[in-house]
Amino acid sequence: MTTFDDRESAFEAKFAHDADMQFRAEARRDKLLGLWAAALLGKSGDAATEYAMTVVAADMEEPGSEDVVAKVAADLAGKASEGEIRAKLTELLAVAKAQLVSEF
Repeated sequence: MTTFDDRESAFEAKFAHDADMQFRAEARRDKLLGLWAAALLGKSGDAATEYAMTVVAADMEEPGSEDVVAKVAADLAGKASEGEIRAKLTELLAVAKAQLVSEF
């Protein structure tokens, strides 16, 4: 293998790792958002975890996070605006990334 091939393989591995970490961070962010929304809905324990998993599943419907925002906004119906939900998503993405980094 040449040096170029080694570099190409390293870049491909890094790209795959970065994509995997981004996917994990977004899924964790969605779960944290679901737990936050569940608390606003008065859910706790298993009910909160169950609700959080429906939020994670909602993110698989379309690319981007608009499907998550729409689901949570509809569920919260007046308890939080779409702007507040988007702000919480941004805040929780940083929390999710920090949690993932601390686990590895």
